Amino acid sequence: MKIELNDLEARVIGALIEKAVTTPEQYPLSLNALINACNQKSNREPVMDLDRAAVQDTLDSLVKQYLVSDRGGFGSRVTKYKHRFCNTEFGSLQFSDQELGIICVMLLRGPQTPGELRTRTNRLCRFVDVGEVEATLEALIAREDGPFVVKLAREPGKRESRYAHLFSGEVLAVEMAPAADTASDPKPKNPVIERLEHLEGQVDELRRQIEDVRTQLKNSSS
Repeated sequence: MKIELNDLEARVIGALIEKAVTTPEQYPLSLNALINACNQKSNREPVMDLDRAAVQDTLDSLVKQYLVSDRGGFGSRVTKYKHRFCNTEFGSLQFSDQELGIICVMLLRGPQTPGELRTRTNRLCRFVDVGEVEATLEALIAREDGPFVVKLAREPGKRESRYAHLFSGEVLAVEMAPAADTASDPKPKNPVIERLEHLEGQVDELRRQIEDVRTQLKNSSS
């Protein structure tokens, strides 16, 4: 089945995947918890301010597409939701932890460079270095049941090309990187830049932890 998500559907699916991995004890998610996850201020781009009706309408659409189940939360009077996007018994779409981490962060933040993906997936999976991220991206491009991501043309003044997921339709050909670009810029990354990216990742991690605590406190008080 071909999956094509609009912006709100991508945000909901990305939030469900993220919370399933990072806070399994809170998963599946209630509607209120999912709204908080979608509107989270960290690890989201753009930051959204979705109301209850918008998230519920999006969930209803995803349930009809068999991409979300509302049968979670047994023994609870509150309806809870879990994704059926991948890695479930309901479909053939299967990803490794690293592949899923990359796709999840792309659904939540859009196109990103390998360096950005390495720091922003640190709660979802582990990459030894940027080269391992690039190898995983190439695998997602080359998969027989894919491609699931595409490499974009390098932006002026940027050192790295960004990659985008293909679950929201085809990326315009003019945005795609030429094949020769894969062998360009062999210069090693500046250690200062690597250090800054590492620190940015730590700040993102702290922000996500704070948001998770806030969400848990809201859920426990409701």
